[in-house]
This record gives sequence, structure tokens and C-alpha cells, in this order.
Amino acid sequence: MRHSFLALMLALMLAVLAAPASAQQAREIKVTRQPSIIYMPTYVMEQQQLIEKHAAALGVPGLKVEWLVFAGGGSATDALLAGSIDVVNTGPGNLLLLWDRTRGGVKGIAASSALPLTLISRDPRLHKLSDFTETDKIAVPTVRVSTQAVLLQIAAAGLFGADKWGQMDGNTVQMGHPDAMVALTNPRHEVASHFSAPPFSFQELRTVPGAHVITDDRGIMGGPLSNAVFFATTKFGDANPKLIQAVKDATIEAGQFIRDHPREAVEIYRRGSGDRLGTDDLLAMMKEPGMDDYRPAPQGTLRTAQHMHRIGTLKTLPAAWTDYFFPISADLGGN
Repeated sequence: MRHSFLALMLALMLAVLAAPASAQQAREIKVTRQPSIIYMPTYVMEQQQLIEKHAAALGVPGLKVEWLVFAGGGSATDALLAGSIDVVNTGPGNLLLLWDRTRGGVKGIAASSALPLTLISRDPRLHKLSDFTETDKIAVPTVRVSTQAVLLQIAAAGLFGADKWGQMDGNTVQMGHPDAMVALTNPRHEVASHFSAPPFSFQELRTVPGAHVITDDRGIMGGPLSNAVFFATTKFGDANPKLIQAVKDATIEAGQFIRDHPREAVEIYRRGSGDRLGTDDLLAMMKEPGMDDYRPAPQGTLRTAQHMHRIGTLKTLPAAWTDYFFPISADLGGN
């Protein structure tokens, strides 16, 4: 009897493993985003149910997508590794760190934005990075691995020498963008500088007395840098290839929708995020240089990976950006 039972269980396990991937597709997924107009594509995807639409077209009807807001990428990636969420949308530094530490167990799906990131300070002493002393605090979404933190490391290596890449790590303080903006408005708060993202950067420059620009991602990198990327575990991707494809297709459609229908996209973002800026103000913001960069192709991520490997944050040096993205993403182009 025991032998027959074990044989039956083995047969059932083999049958499950041999079943087509489409038969095992999840019917409910949880996806993250963060505060900021950087994440406008996610609001378009949610309101227009684009992931659900593309999943249905691929043979997975009735998909339920739950969107969760995290203040920073660090907490979102913790939730991903804990298995409480399925897909993260945050900066490429977090993707690279998880890809490395899981030995390829986490990979990217598509980029969703590369909007300008700006280091802003209200301190009249500070006008360039070399002006910062060890007591001058800079708010970033996640210390050491957020896009802003990595940008500061790259800038420090260029300014102080390759072996001084971490010279400004001690200046960074982990804060979500809304909290960092509040800190800048308080002249008594120890955090007087914020490596900000839109719309917060525009609001700070307009409303915080003495607020001025120190540098930005374009100045540090010499070009755009993706600051929001969708990624998931390869375990989830292997079990749900159609859902990974649906996220990629939905991201592409959302970016095109924003470019073709900016006013409608802004209104979707305002309703979903609760952003208090008016539609016309947000539209004017989107006309600023680089503010329409919602392309799915990863930008500047390989240089970021090379820097993270050089300083020892990554043990593995990727040969190409496609090493840390799913194979279905290769046709996006990118760097």
C-alpha cells in the first residue's frame, strides 16, 4: 500500500511539472510603485487595466492586479524576496543588487521612465558637491543602492578619485520623496538637501526659500538614466511567462499613451496619486527637457552595474544589460 501511494504521488508530481506553463499561470498578482510622476505609467496601466488586457490577449483571462505603494525601493525589494509581492517597479540599482545576490534569480522586464533626477539644496553654503561636509545630509530613497545614491557614488569617484567613491555615502539619509520635501520646507530640519525626483523637484525649487540645483543625473552620467524598472523573480517569470510578457506589453502601451495623450495621462495620474498640483501645472512640467522620457528601453543601467561591481557592491560583472533582464526584453534595445 505504501509503495502504491508513493508511486501515485510521484506520478502526480511529474504530471504537474510536465504541465504546460500556461496551465500554471497565476490569476492574481501584486505590483508595486512609489510616489512621484516618475511612476505615471503605472497609474495608466492600473486605470486602463493594461496588464489585464494583455494577459487576456495571451490566453490568461480574468487576471486580478493589485497595485501597492512603497515609499522606497528597499522595502519593495524586501517584500519581493519575502514572496508577498510579485513584480516591483523601482530603480535599476535595486534590480542589479537582487540579480547579483540571487545569482540571476531576479531579472528585469522593462524600464518605465528615465525622468530627470535633481540634487536640490536650501543651504546657501552649498553650490557644488565639493562644498558638502560630512555633516551635510542628503535625502535619498534608499541608501547605497537607490538610483540617487549610486549617482552620488559615481559623482564622488569622478570628483575625488576612483577610490573615494563612497565619500558621500555618509551624507545620505533614507527618506521617501514626500517626507524629504517636507524636511526641506523646515529650516530647522537637519536634512537641507534632497536628490529629488519630479514632481517634488519642481515643487521644491518653486516653494522652498533658497532652494537651488547642485547637479542632476544628466550632468553626472552624461545622458539619461532609467529610474523606474519593472522586475520579478525568475521563479515567478518561469512559472508565469505570459504575465511577464503582459507586464512588458502594458508598459510599452502606457508609455505610448502618455506621449499621445499627455493631458488625459496627467489626469489619470492626479486621480490615482492624489497629487495636489493642477493638471496645467503638471502638463507644463512635462514640457521641460527630459520630462517625456517614458521609454521601455533601459538607459544607463550597464554603466551603473559596472560602477557597482567596481566598488564591490556587485560580485558579478554583467557582460551586457540583457544579462539581468528576461530574454523577452532583449528586443527593447537599451544600455
